[in-house]
Amino acid sequence: MDFIFLSILLMVAGTALCLVIHRQFTLMKTTGVLAISAGCLIGLFNSLIQLFHPGTEAFAAAYLHGFSLSFAIDGLSAFFLVIIYFVSFLAALYSFHYLSTPEKALRTGLSYLFFSLLIASMVLVVVAANMITFMLFWEIMSLSSFFLVVYDYEKPENRKAGYLYFVFSHIGAMMLFAAFGLIYGFSGSFGFDGAASLPDWVKIVVFVLAFAGFGSKAGVFPFHVWLPHAHPAAPSHISAVMSGVMIKIGIYGILRVYAVLNDHHPLFGEILVIAGMISGILGVVYALGQQDIKRMLAYSSIENIGIILIGMGIGMMGVSAGNPVMAVLGFAGGLFHVLNHAVFKSLLFMGAGLVIKKTGVHDMDAMGGLMKKMRITGITFLAGSLAISGLPPLNGFVGEFFIYMGGFKGAGMDKLPLILSLMAIISLAVIGGLALACFTRVLGVVFQGEPRSERAAKADEKGPMMLIPMAALAVSCGIIGVFPEVFSLMTIRGVSALNLGYGDIPFSPFLQMTGNISRSAAVFLLLVICVLAVRYFLYQGKSIPRAATWGCGFTRPTVKMQYTGSSYARSIIDFFRPVAYLCENHPPVQGVFPAGTQYSSHVIDIAERYMEVGIVRPVLFFFDKLRWIQQGDIHPYIGYILLAIVLLLFFV
Repeated sequence: MDFIFLSILLMVAGTALCLVIHRQFTLMKTTGVLAISAGCLIGLFNSLIQLFHPGTEAFAAAYLHGFSLSFAIDGLSAFFLVIIYFVSFLAALYSFHYLSTPEKALRTGLSYLFFSLLIASMVLVVVAANMITFMLFWEIMSLSSFFLVVYDYEKPENRKAGYLYFVFSHIGAMMLFAAFGLIYGFSGSFGFDGAASLPDWVKIVVFVLAFAGFGSKAGVFPFHVWLPHAHPAAPSHISAVMSGVMIKIGIYGILRVYAVLNDHHPLFGEILVIAGMISGILGVVYALGQQDIKRMLAYSSIENIGIILIGMGIGMMGVSAGNPVMAVLGFAGGLFHVLNHAVFKSLLFMGAGLVIKKTGVHDMDAMGGLMKKMRITGITFLAGSLAISGLPPLNGFVGEFFIYMGGFKGAGMDKLPLILSLMAIISLAVIGGLALACFTRVLGVVFQGEPRSERAAKADEKGPMMLIPMAALAVSCGIIGVFPEVFSLMTIRGVSALNLGYGDIPFSPFLQMTGNISRSAAVFLLLVICVLAVRYFLYQGKSIPRAATWGCGFTRPTVKMQYTGSSYARSIIDFFRPVAYLCENHPPVQGVFPAGTQYSSHVIDIAERYMEVGIVRPVLFFFDKLRWIQQGDIHPYIGYILLAIVLLLFFV
């Protein structure tokens, strides 16, 4: 634990110094990056040691003379610590050239401080050993990330995004307080160990409340409403950390509550599988309908959270059914996808951030042709897109393949588990196909074709500190996919911390099968690269004529004649119209010589739409009617306090 606290102290102290020296902009950024990077490397080294040398390391300290701040590291904590430190380290490097506005020097210094607090709070949440410690740092995590979301607070849409995130964070926290309150009420202890002694019906209520609270942070449908607003608003390296790491703390919370309850009720797995299927399919459908590249990636994160939940749900159903192989495959696949998503989604957000920074636009239909000017960005984004689509030999394939095999192991069960296992397999196939369509759309519209705007035509790729983390993440996608054996050991360490009660499971055959598929795909990809290399050398010194693309009868084609992302995804969106309504704005063309017209469309998120109609508006109406209570005079307020105290005395 000493190294964990040292890493936190180094990060927070170093970034606090940034506020003192913020007038020296470059020195301030260098100090912030070095402090966070050094702290992350120390923490990463210690976490890897803890992960590969099983055991539990604990620490406790008194807090407010009546409580104890308790910490402990087991296999599950160490697994998430590795992800937190690794992604945060690369995000800190990326920020050096990304935050390049000297006019925002003080704001940039504050962002480094809140960034370090976000990393520290995530670390302390996953090592928290009692409810007081957990909720304290959970709130710090929510507050620090809120200030990072509103970095560009002068934009109204960013303030709205921050407000939404703040509200949903604290609604989720209220759910967690209720769940932990039940545990304390029945056990009389703030420690997690008291949860195992709760009555069975209380355990079910606690799990459902915890799932709602943690699901709000993870972006599970329909608690995801904040996520598509917050990620586009935040700086891109923060989006990478929030999507790649922070929302996974919600997954950690679900697993930790499941472990401490020590109850393998079938309902737990069924809830997760159903929520995962809905989140996965709707997340990728909504991603297909987005024009903002970061908003599209945000919805894609909801899709991947759905995949993780399906894996965890299959694991829980396997435990409740006494099927250890199904259980381990489900949990291992879910945790493997936690790792994989942290890698490729961070890469995609960093790539999107670089593209937005160089073009100045978020709309994908205003980009185009960027592969010619931003080759490294394009290649790394291609790697991340193939990985997120679950294609071998990249890492996204491995975790999903484990989940598939776990689902097939459940096909031999009866009744509801059989139906859910088959539905999970079908859902994973649908999600994979839609994800492939989503990212071929992004690659085709953003990086292929011709520039669709003047700023896209002038884009460049300056900023090596942004390119290095992206290259490292792209290489990681390949290494994890081709050599999954080492990384699967990390996931097994995490699964073993759940205390499922099984001995050694014959996991090697499944791992060997997965590795063989990935390596076969890698050989095929290598052959393709070799053929392209031979072709390149054969054409050296030869003149290659260039001509305009055939314009289908048009003699003067323009960039406006290229396919748009909206037209590419239109047929798929139409298929899902009952849950993804397409709102279009297209004034009719009239007259012999019609004036200029326009077309715009956006997909409506049904959760956001009905939540606003059914919850937000009634609540606002109700509180608007209570506005008379706000007198602006201190005397009525003192009266309200006294009245509240008198009423509470009847119950205490």
